[in-house]
Amino acid sequence: MAYHADSTDLDSKEILTWEGFGSASRELAQIIADSGFRPEVIIAVARGGLLPAGALSYSLGVKLSDAINVEFYTDVHETLPDPILLAPLLDTDNLKGKSLLVVDDVADSGRTLALVIDILKQHGGNVRSAVIYGKPQSVVDPDYVWRRTDQWIVFPWSAEPPVTSE
Repeated sequence: MAYHADSTDLDSKEILTWEGFGSASRELAQIIADSGFRPEVIIAVARGGLLPAGALSYSLGVKLSDAINVEFYTDVHETLPDPILLAPLLDTDNLKGKSLLVVDDVADSGRTLALVIDILKQHGGNVRSAVIYGKPQSVVDPDYVWRRTDQWIVFPWSAEPPVTSE
C-alpha cells in the first residue's frame, strides 16, 4: 500500500510535523474540555486516527479507548468507491449508552467519519467527533476541529514510505 505524503509540490500542501502534532492534539483536547463534553470512551478510526486518539486519550485523561478499522484511501487522492469496515470489528455491545468520542486525523470527504458515527449511533449513547483537520467538502462537520484547510495534508506518520528489511 502506498504512503500518503506525495512529496511533489509541497508548496500546495499542509505539512504537520511531529512537534506541530503535539501542539495540535493538546489544543484540540482543550477545545473538547472547554465544551464540557466528557467522553467515557475514545474510538480511533484506524489507521489515521490512532495517533490523534491516543494523544487525546492522554490529554483528556480518558483511559478507555478502542479502534474501528476502516479502509477508504488507497493512495494520494485515490479512494475505494465507498469506505469499508475491516476485521477485527469493534465490539459495539460494550459501548451502549456511553459518551463516545470518535477521532480521526482528517475529515476530507467525511465519508469514513460518517460511516463510523452512523454505526456508533445505532448502539445508543452520545457520539461526538474530533479531527485534527476539517475540509470544506466534508459531508460531516466534526464536533471538534483543530484547523480547517482545503489543502492535501502531510501527516508526520505518513510522510515517509513504510520501512522494509534491508
